[in-house]
Amino acid sequence: MNILVELRLRFHQALRTVVDDPTDLLDQVVPAQDPRFGDYQANMAMTLANRLSQPQRKVAEQIVQNLQVADLCDPPEVAGPGFINLRLRDDWLAAQLQRISTDPRLGVSPVDDPATFVLDYSSPNVAKPMHVGHIRSTVIGDSLYRILRFLGHRVIGDNHLGDWGTQFGMILYGYKHFRDPSQFAQSLVKELSRLYKLVNQLVEYHQIRQELPELQSQFAQRIEVLDQQQAVAPSADGAEQKRAAKRLRNLKKQVAEMRDKVAAAEKKLAEVEESPELCRLAEQHPNIGSAVLEETARLHAGDPENLGLWHDFLPACRQEIQKIYDRLDVRFDYEYGESFYQERLAEVVARLRQRGLATVSDGAVCLFLDGFDAPMIIQKSDGAYLYATTDLATIDFRMQTFQPDAILYVVDHRQHEHFQKLFAAARLVGYERVDLQHVSFGTVLGNDGKPYKTRAGDTVGLESLLDEAVRRAHAVVAANDDAKPDGPELDDDQRRHIADVVGHAAIKYADLCQNRTSDYKFDYDKMVALEGNTATYMQYSYARTQSIFGKGQIDVQRLRTLDSPLCLQHPTERALGLQVLRLSEAIAEAVVDYRPNILTGYLFDTAKRFSEFYQQCQVLKAESEALRTSRLRLCDLAGQAIRLGLELLGIRVVEKM
Repeated sequence: MNILVELRLRFHQALRTVVDDPTDLLDQVVPAQDPRFGDYQANMAMTLANRLSQPQRKVAEQIVQNLQVADLCDPPEVAGPGFINLRLRDDWLAAQLQRISTDPRLGVSPVDDPATFVLDYSSPNVAKPMHVGHIRSTVIGDSLYRILRFLGHRVIGDNHLGDWGTQFGMILYGYKHFRDPSQFAQSLVKELSRLYKLVNQLVEYHQIRQELPELQSQFAQRIEVLDQQQAVAPSADGAEQKRAAKRLRNLKKQVAEMRDKVAAAEKKLAEVEESPELCRLAEQHPNIGSAVLEETARLHAGDPENLGLWHDFLPACRQEIQKIYDRLDVRFDYEYGESFYQERLAEVVARLRQRGLATVSDGAVCLFLDGFDAPMIIQKSDGAYLYATTDLATIDFRMQTFQPDAILYVVDHRQHEHFQKLFAAARLVGYERVDLQHVSFGTVLGNDGKPYKTRAGDTVGLESLLDEAVRRAHAVVAANDDAKPDGPELDDDQRRHIADVVGHAAIKYADLCQNRTSDYKFDYDKMVALEGNTATYMQYSYARTQSIFGKGQIDVQRLRTLDSPLCLQHPTERALGLQVLRLSEAIAEAVVDYRPNILTGYLFDTAKRFSEFYQQCQVLKAESEALRTSRLRLCDLAGQAIRLGLELLGIRVVEKM
């Protein structure tokens, strides 16, 4: 049972005696912030008092008079100006815990009206290794996939692979001009990655050489405007002073951003010009940018050589990515890459033109969308298609194949404008009923507050990231095991297994516990800490519940079937029992705006409630057999809640730590 939903239903019935439609008031029934005032509270009396022109407390008392909650709550209390405080009955809590003790879902019911979701997540370019930037889309998408399916929805996970386009044009050009045959024979994927990086660097070099003078000129102009603004005498008008100060702050911000942009461009130029080998290659391939586009165009046109190479490269590249997915325990139902939609693009453009939705502007086929200054280009003047064209073809395919109620794109926030245009285009085409959502997320940062990179300035590879997390987890596991009062309990194989589980969990949980729209700083030490809001702490809490059963030689399956009542007399017993029952609320809230951090917050609170209970209540040495059994069952319920919550986040547990 979802207690919050049940209470809101009861309030809905009570409020109908006061207002015709109380729906907008129900979100003011919330868990209490302070347990001294109860378990839940309702604050709508203040809102209603203004509508009804009545005293707040009088309105609250009228609501309570009509509120039917005696079967699950102690008599409601009106506090202060009109807060309604609710405390669940101890016997009702005990009965609910008894009811879910043998339920693997812990009382979380499937939704009454399941929907069909298509989840688009991870979506790496297969032409290069996965890096730290892929972790957020992959683990956020996977957790939402698991949670939505657990709730009973039909969920289709689709990995929209970047297996087509310019990145392969770069690899093809690099293969034909720069490959090292011995390295290629030794490690195809590693050599292709090197070639991609080299060609991309040379393309960028020539592009920057063309653009840098204009960029430097714009920077100088911004500095001049800033100097002029700073030289203006302050106005005597206070309001004008505030406006001037705001303009000055904006100008300083623009200058700082432009300075960083110029510095980054100059650094990339220097990296090539200070390397004799790179400088030589840049001179020998002055038109590499256009040459790459020609290789891409030949691939798209079905050129036998380029298409044959693409077929040779793709399986090995895809296999390398699969190694990462296997380590992260991430699966997909479908993997329709960009290449899958290639033959559909001409049809999409033709259909839009026939319907008069797309028009030709300066030789390009465009969609002019309300609310946007620039059009969405779906075919360039040279006949080439764009990501927008592929994305429209993808929506078309998904609607026809899966008939979804919602399509969720788990993609970083920098693509916001693209998705706003894409969704507007989909509405224009006629897909008005499907819920299209950009589940955006922030950036993984280093300690310097900038995107997380290696000391050499390269983007950190995801495989090396996971390796380092496992190494650090092993050190934590070994230190914790060595410090046990009766000596170490784990052999080397057990330590390695636990470190593998803990290390991978640390990376995933560190990402999932963040508000997804925020940037966060990457910190290995915090990730594998045994304290705080970390996967390691959750896993350790679960392992502690299992340790109790091991020491007491408890048959857990038999324990769950016992019909004896649970005792919730100690405050920590009651708090832990209530926390277990709130799992339904956490899961339901996590999918409201697709935020897994709601569930991680619940797990952290559960682990803390268990720790408080464990510290203050004897379990195996309880005063009576009945109390011992009751507390063992609470330990089991807490362990089940932590384990289930972690499973929904794609995180494994271990029995010992």
